[in-house]
Amino acid sequence: MEQEQKTKPRAVRKTERKPSVALGKSRLSSVANSLRLLKAFSDEDAEIGISALAQRLALAKSTVHRLASTLIGADMLEQNPETGRYRLGLALLELGALVRRNMDVSNEAKPYLRMLRETTGETVHLAILDHASVFYVTKLESKQAIRMSSEVGARAPAHCTGDGKALLAFQPEDFVDEVIGYGLAERTPNTITDPNALRRDLAAIRTRGYAIDNEESELGLRSVAAPIQSESGAVIASLSIAGPAQRISRKTLVAHAREVVKAAKAISQRLGYRPLRQPQFQGRAPAR
Repeated sequence: MEQEQKTKPRAVRKTERKPSVALGKSRLSSVANSLRLLKAFSDEDAEIGISALAQRLALAKSTVHRLASTLIGADMLEQNPETGRYRLGLALLELGALVRRNMDVSNEAKPYLRMLRETTGETVHLAILDHASVFYVTKLESKQAIRMSSEVGARAPAHCTGDGKALLAFQPEDFVDEVIGYGLAERTPNTITDPNALRRDLAAIRTRGYAIDNEESELGLRSVAAPIQSESGAVIASLSIAGPAQRISRKTLVAHAREVVKAAKAISQRLGYRPLRQPQFQGRAPAR
């Protein structure tokens, strides 16, 4: 009788599929194709039909339709109801504006900050408004022995600084009321603490195009600031110079104001702002 040969069962190694990897590759491919689809549009081809898109991208019509539907849901594409063709959506305009605001202000301002420091010999600031304070984004310090000392990232009250008032002057009235509601703390005898007086000063700033800090935030310190506008015309930052009052007389202040306004306008234009007309420079310091 033959003896049955017993064999040990061998462990079979299962080759497990990794669905997450496959899914990840599929998603990356969809993202890449979505980007290719968006980049297919141009000034010459503002609207493109699905057949033309499929041909350009070398994709099936069903794939292009799926990608387009997703992009329409995100407002990145629109479909012309009359022709059925696709065009770029408003979400891209909003994203483009966001990129321009965040990237361009500091980058575009840098050469003008350097030029302004060389022209005036004083410390130059780029600032933004944060509630009732100004936040200093960039600073180029004066090369002179006696100069204003400040720090990037520092804050100062908006109601008594040149940067702050240049920004406040172009904010909605309810925002100004909110800032006034926080209280107009007196930093020096020159600080404007009366709400109506501050509103009058802000109105004057809108008229002449620049703000002055005449020892209002700190005794012995004067500054002049002008607003920087985005493509839409909104005031998004301020440009200023600051220095010791013993060196910046009222006459010097007006001369510096002209240079600050000129630089702020140049930065605004670099950001895409195009005014309908250029206001005349008001070359007289406020009487206070």
